[in-house]
Amino acid sequence: MNLIPVTILTGFLGSGKTTLLNRILKEPHGHRIAVIENEFGETGIDNELLVQDSDEQIVEMNNGCICCTVRGDLVRILGELHDKRQAGQLQFDHVIIETTGLADPAPVAQTFFVDDHIAQRYVLDAIVTMVDARHAPGQLDEHHEAQEQVGFADRILITKTDITGAEDLAALRQRLVNMNPRAKIGLARHGVSSIEDLLDIRGFKLDAILEIEPDFLTDVEHEHDEDVTSFVFRDSRPLELERVEDFLSAVVKVYGASLLRYKGVLNIKGYERRVVFQGVHMLMASDAGSPWKRSEKRESRMVFIGRGMPRALLLDGLAQCAVGSKAADPRAA
Repeated sequence: MNLIPVTILTGFLGSGKTTLLNRILKEPHGHRIAVIENEFGETGIDNELLVQDSDEQIVEMNNGCICCTVRGDLVRILGELHDKRQAGQLQFDHVIIETTGLADPAPVAQTFFVDDHIAQRYVLDAIVTMVDARHAPGQLDEHHEAQEQVGFADRILITKTDITGAEDLAALRQRLVNMNPRAKIGLARHGVSSIEDLLDIRGFKLDAILEIEPDFLTDVEHEHDEDVTSFVFRDSRPLELERVEDFLSAVVKVYGASLLRYKGVLNIKGYERRVVFQGVHMLMASDAGSPWKRSEKRESRMVFIGRGMPRALLLDGLAQCAVGSKAADPRAA
């Protein structure tokens, strides 16, 4: 009866997981939450995008995908969190695991049933899946992980409905119902959704999962699409925001289909705050992030995830967006 409930927050690249998580962390719902976040790539960005003025414990895992190479790390981190809670060093009553957009949720969920030490301390409360209304039809056609994320969901939240036509939205909703008739489907506008529908809902039903995936408790193999890769742009020089926007706008017109996800925090000339830059395929936007602290090094970092990306073009072009550099020629894209 004293098991700690865990929510797995999943969804394909750019579906809005971090936006929703920020909403949850800011909401005065009374929960004390520990967050475990996992990113695909050599460096983490999401930790800088999360609220930093809360009491939540945030643990970052960016040395591999949580559903395969770092499952041992997940078990270790959950054990450490529990031990610190027992010792009074941490106070939390709920854990949220934000998976990478390329994660299959099944192996993550397995952890709470096949590892005795975890099963004695935690209970899987629900799998919440974010679905990007604009890009989901193509993602569901092309990516097995996107299908698994929907199939295992206890709650589905559709995002980016404001830029999706009513007919397309209705067709997507019907497709999701056909894929997973047991999941409650809702809408999340700018990360806004009812907290009561996400936390402490006891939505995960093992029997229901075993009906659709009989090997759930025994099949632990998972392989990623090797064509999907990532790389990171880093530069400590201040960048010109207009150059960055012009350059990336030109690039996505040609290579947008190859760019599954790109996001970062940028050190922009004249700005005392980080500039958060995010995009999915040809959709991109920037916003003000948290202020730079006087003691910290200002550095731009942007991660790109996709297939057949023009790595050299992106790295060189962004470097040319630094103050004092020759402006990148958008026609080079």
